[in-house]
Amino acid sequence: MAGSDKVVINLATGGEDAEKVTVAFLVATAGLEAGKQVVMFVTKEAVRLGLAGHAESIHSADAPPVSRLFQQFADGGGELYVCPICFNVRQLDEQALVDNARLAGATPLWQFIGEGATVFSY
Repeated sequence: MAGSDKVVINLATGGEDAEKVTVAFLVATAGLEAGKQVVMFVTKEAVRLGLAGHAESIHSADAPPVSRLFQQFADGGGELYVCPICFNVRQLDEQALVDNARLAGATPLWQFIGEGATVFSY
């Protein structure tokens, strides 16, 4: 939808592809800097990004550290919607989620989108 102030970034890749994670956070932080509301919907292995300390383990050569981008995302008001099915299948601890992350599936995602959003998928 043209003119939408909402951005959804769908990230299904975690530490196994540091470049995708880096690009997703670069796009997310740029959106926040442009005044957009940004939600990153993390699925599959990317749900681990919602856990404290996990971003520090992801590095892409010659790129800004994911940990720094992750902190900029959080500080800028970015939210992580963590797929609850993917999270629970991996038997992860909900108490270990970072402050800007919450278990949120399709319904909260659609509620955020409302009348439209720009979507990026990695």
